[in-house]
Amino acid sequence: MAKGKVITIAQQKGGSGKTTLAVNLGVMLVRAGHRVAFLDTDPQGSLGRWFMTRHDHGASDGMEFSTASAWGVGYEVGKLRDMADFVLIDTPPKADSDLRPALRAADLVVVPVASSHVDLWATDGVLDLARRESCPVMVVLNRARAGTRLGTEIAEATQTLDATVAQTQIANRVAYAETLGQGRAGIEGARSPAIRAECDALLAEVIAQLPTD
Repeated sequence: MAKGKVITIAQQKGGSGKTTLAVNLGVMLVRAGHRVAFLDTDPQGSLGRWFMTRHDHGASDGMEFSTASAWGVGYEVGKLRDMADFVLIDTPPKADSDLRPALRAADLVVVPVASSHVDLWATDGVLDLARRESCPVMVVLNRARAGTRLGTEIAEATQTLDATVAQTQIANRVAYAETLGQGRAGIEGARSPAIRAECDALLAEVIAQLPTD
């Protein structure tokens, strides 16, 4: 049996939407027939609370969950890769040596960038660490504000980064925040065609960046 692929979601700045991205990618993968394991390395524990809420509602079929501190990431990932097709790691909002084990374990590092210059500046530390660990990186514009001058500026600025930038942008939608608190993903809420379209498109881009065995 092939080992599961590992996707680490990392960003130095808090509030970038790491957990939201992990949740929505994970649910999309499960709905596509894959077995998914979530690994929460953020002491805040938002991903864990989401998973337990979902589990309490009897909706965690096809999913595994675990937590780890920085030094335990490699061990936990080793176990989870044996039981899942994909392992999604949610990380703390920082870029230091504690993040390296989660980057080292990754087949792909996804870096969400919200629509602000501060969020864009915060990517430098994560990209530098990922480069040192020789990790492929995909930057994703998250909570994007299409049609605004700021949104356009941020989208243009990401093109100067030394990383692959996803063509798909995840819009700033209330549904993502609402469903997260309910133990669900965006496509399980209002079932907006727009949410489904952007999640489908982003997942396809992420999978295309993963190495093939």
